[in-house]
Amino acid sequence: MYNDLIDYVISLKSEEDCKILQRFFKTDKGQYGEGDLFLGIRVPVLRKISKIYWNKINLKDCEKLLKNKYHEIRLLSLFILIIKYEKNLNDRKEIYNLYLRNTKYINNWDLVDLSSPNIVGKYIYENEIDRNILYKLIESNNLWNIRIAILSTFFFIRNKDYKDIIIMSEMLLNNKEDLIHKALGWMLREVGKRDLNILYLFLDKYCKVMPRTMLRYSIEKLECSKKTVYMRK
Repeated sequence: MYNDLIDYVISLKSEEDCKILQRFFKTDKGQYGEGDLFLGIRVPVLRKISKIYWNKINLKDCEKLLKNKYHEIRLLSLFILIIKYEKNLNDRKEIYNLYLRNTKYINNWDLVDLSSPNIVGKYIYENEIDRNILYKLIESNNLWNIRIAILSTFFFIRNKDYKDIIIMSEMLLNNKEDLIHKALGWMLREVGKRDLNILYLFLDKYCKVMPRTMLRYSIEKLECSKKTVYMRK
């Protein structure tokens, strides 16, 4: 079944869409996705495939898929893992551990954003796991590990638990990566949707020193007058 799935996905390759995705995900030399290989398969197609194959592929094969050279096959593996996580209570710890030992293959923003809240964040929150693992990811200084840590807090935020994203936002104020600024701003914006006072407290303290991208993302949903105040500061 594993080989059949690989053959099927590769058969869906689109040269035209491949070129579009390679540009979109910055695969040229010196860019954040340098060297990543694409088949040109869109996310809705991969989601449909995951719903068909999630119970036909075991976790060992999922891990092999996650190490595949093609971006879409790695993403497919993550979609399958998310479904397995939801369907199989007994496999959740194993899926969580599988994810964390393979973060080197979760190496672009879509792979991170579409998976980490629903596996890492969810498992830590629901099982009250020590959150130090997220701070170890941040300390690795690896762009994607840091983004995994940040996006994992999305599950916390949905449950009105804001402590960790505030701490991470403070820790990463001087980070140089635009993709980190965007992730932090996005999560702060999500906090603001649920508790404006917490967002205002953070902005009042740090808006003068926040990276501009982080600031713009965080205030995107505020009233125009508030946006103007913070941007001018």
